[in-house]
Amino acid sequence: VQLQASGGGLVQAGDSLRLSCAASGRDFSRITMGWFRQAPGKEREFVAAIFRTGYSPHYTDSVKGRFTISRDRARNTMYLQMNNLKPEDTAVYYCAAAPRIIYSQIAVPSAYDDWGQGTLVTVSS
Repeated sequence: VQLQASGGGLVQAGDSLRLSCAASGRDFSRITMGWFRQAPGKEREFVAAIFRTGYSPHYTDSVKGRFTISRDRARNTMYLQMNNLKPEDTAVYYCAAAPRIIYSQIAVPSAYDDWGQGTLVTVSS
């Protein structure tokens, strides 16, 4: 599946952004989708994931209550609504797709088959 991430930008702490990830080339409804991020000098880390059903999204602890992952099947697009952004959220954000994944691997980058190009989010203090 081909993925195109967008929506990043420069914001101040406390602001909001919504990232989008447009998918093509595969039945979107059958794919588990995830967001990861990578800050300068750090490894890529899991942010959030949403299963094929759209139910029970999974988040890393640091974004719970601030970020919301969702998917629009009609538009073949996944979103990440990010509220109350903090400087430590600064990173390149990547969307990823996993046609076959088990719950225990939901936060493992290598479990995802396809990746978007990344979109930069910079949060100033």
